[in-house]
This record gives sequence, structure tokens and C-alpha cells, in this order.
Amino acid sequence: MDILNTATILITLAALFSYLNHRFLKIPTTIGIMLISLLMSLGLIVLAWFGWTELESQAERLLSGVDFHETLMDGMLSFLLFAAALHVNLNDLRQQKWIIALLATFGIVMSTFVVGVLSWIILNGLGIYISFLYCLVFGALISPTDPIAVMSVLKTVGAPKSLEIKIAGESLFNDGVGVVVFLILLGLAGSQSETSAVEIFRLLLQEAGGGGLFGFLLGMGVFYLLRSIDNYQVEILLTLALVMGGYAAASALHLSGPIAMVVAGLVIGNRGRSFAMSETTREHLDNFWELVDEVLNAVLFVLIGLEILLLNYRGEYLLAAIAVIPAVLLARFISVGLPISLLRRFRTFSPRVIEILTWGGLRGGISVALALSLPAGEERDVILAITYAVVVFSIMVQGLSIGPLVVESRQHG
Repeated sequence: MDILNTATILITLAALFSYLNHRFLKIPTTIGIMLISLLMSLGLIVLAWFGWTELESQAERLLSGVDFHETLMDGMLSFLLFAAALHVNLNDLRQQKWIIALLATFGIVMSTFVVGVLSWIILNGLGIYISFLYCLVFGALISPTDPIAVMSVLKTVGAPKSLEIKIAGESLFNDGVGVVVFLILLGLAGSQSETSAVEIFRLLLQEAGGGGLFGFLLGMGVFYLLRSIDNYQVEILLTLALVMGGYAAASALHLSGPIAMVVAGLVIGNRGRSFAMSETTREHLDNFWELVDEVLNAVLFVLIGLEILLLNYRGEYLLAAIAVIPAVLLARFISVGLPISLLRRFRTFSPRVIEILTWGGLRGGISVALALSLPAGEERDVILAITYAVVVFSIMVQGLSIGPLVVESRQHG
């Protein structure tokens, strides 16, 4: 099936599921789309058990023509991160800079280690033997959080602005850091030679630091171009070129594309919006990128819901997934609780912030995409099955229950 037909089917499903959710379920759009997609996938599996295999076979053929990892990591992610960063106020971000920096760096590393240790203990206890390094790889891919589903809920219940900024800021930057840590650990897991701590630090600095600097230079370059003209069609085209060309260039230079897009989005969304755009351009630019964000998210969550058709679920994998979910939540609690406890000596936080950040740390498409990029083997099958279960649980259970937790915290605040 060619790419145009595949895109046609996915966008049609996304539109239909969005309508059904808006008309009947009335839950946050991304969660509703994924729920309907998941139910459709399970329905196809049940029909296949009763001999109706044709529909499931066609769905599997559709999905096998979509490289989820490449589609998200080399396609959608640059647009999603830029669109999200475009609407983050830099002054608000500066006020929360220390907690965001700690959560996106120390928090990711801490979560990676805790998840790695706990999952190694759980898997070995269940008779599923994979190396400790691969358990750390799983820790790295499951640690980045996804703000998409939870942000709409927080806005609906009127969460404190500071809390929104913490979750959005952390999620923007920990995606890039998490991907870098994942790539380093995956390289170590597949390498026959020893890699020194100095080399690991150099790679981390090159990918993350270099990506941030590259994104700033790209953003400033496009800012000067935007300032020299007043034509919203050309200006939108320039931002589109920045995202597509900038992400490709960062990847070619072995820099972190996700971090580059976040920094570039912050530059255009703040400096560009204030000093290089007319009111007409701002309005059209916002509408364009909000639409891109909505469409890509809808397609992404349809894909996540359908991916269950391609998973190899054995009984012990399901048992492992059920045991690992609380371990991932515990790791999130530790990686959030330690930095906040340290910073509480110097500043105040909103009530129950640790519980809300823990429960609101949803996992999404990036975790699934990274798991799908693992080399074929038993490690990949185990990690993919567990990753999918954690992602579904976090979006469906945590995503739908974070609202009442925020409301309760406000009542006790």
C-alpha cells in the first residue's frame, strides 16, 4: 500500500474517531481517539478468533506499511515539538527553570536507573531473562513524558499556571534528553567494546548541548528573515522550512533534533512573535500550527491504538507488564520527589505537586516509537509489549483521572 493511501486511511479514521468522541464520549480528544482505536483493534482480534480474519489481515497490512518509529521520530515529532514550544511563554518558563531543568535531566537519569533495576528484578523473577543493560534501555525509553493528553485536562479543570508550565516545560525538554540517553544505552547494549564515562558525557554534550545551540541559531536566523518582511504566507512557509530542514540538518550533524526544535520554537514563539510579526501574521501562524498539531496528534493516537494488532503478547509478557506498571510509577515518584524536596528549601510549590506530577507524567508515542526501533529479538518483543501496556495505562487511566486529583488539590490548597 503506497504512502498516500495509507495517509488517507489514517486521516479518515482520525476524523471519524474525533467526531465519535466529540459527539458521544466527550473526553479529551487524544484520549478518546486512542480509546476508540484500541476498541476497534480489540474488536478485530475477537472477530479473528471466530474466523473473520480478513479485516484483521487488512489492518495488519496497513500497519506493516507504516514504520511507526520513522513516522514519529523522523516525521511528526519535529512538528509536534515546535508547535508545542511555540506557545510556551519564555518568562513563565524562566520562573520554573530550575525545577524543569532538574526534572528533564536528573529526573530522566534517575527514572532510567530505577526503572532499569526494578524491571530487571521483576523480569528475572518471572523467568524472562534479558540483560541489565537492556532493562536500562527500557528505563530510558519509558521515562520521557508526553504532555499532549494531560495538558487539555489541566486546562479544563483550571490547574495553576505554574503547574501547567512545569509539566509542559519538562515534557518539551525530557523528550530530547530521554532520546539521547536511550541512544547511548542502546549503543552500549549492542557494543562489544567498553565505552568510557568520558565518551558517554561527550556524546550527551554533543547531542543535547549541540542540539540546543543549533536550535537557537536556527531560530535567530529565521527571526531575522521574519523581521524583514510582512507577508504571513511567506512567514508561515519560513517556519515550516525551519522545522523540516532544521530537524533534518540536526540529524545529519548528529545533534538532537528534538531539543533543536524545542529551542527554535521558543525563539520564534517569543522573540519572533513580539518583534518580527504583525497581528495578522501572529493570528495566521497560531492557527496554522494549532491545526498541524491537532491533525498530527489525532493520527498519532490512532496509530498507537492500532499498533496492538502487531504485538506479540504471550502470557508471561502480560504478567510482566502488570508488574512493571507500578514500578514505572514508583520511579516517576522518586525522580520527581527528590528534586522538588531539594528545591522546597528555597521556594514554595503548589499543594500535592509531587503526586500531580507523578500521576500526570503520561507516556506516549515516543516510548512506543523507541521500543519499535530496537533490533529484532526476544528483548525487543518483551520491551515492546511492556512499553505498550505502560503507555495505554498511563493515557487511559492516569489521563482520565488526573483532573479530579488537580481539583482535589485546589480544594485543599
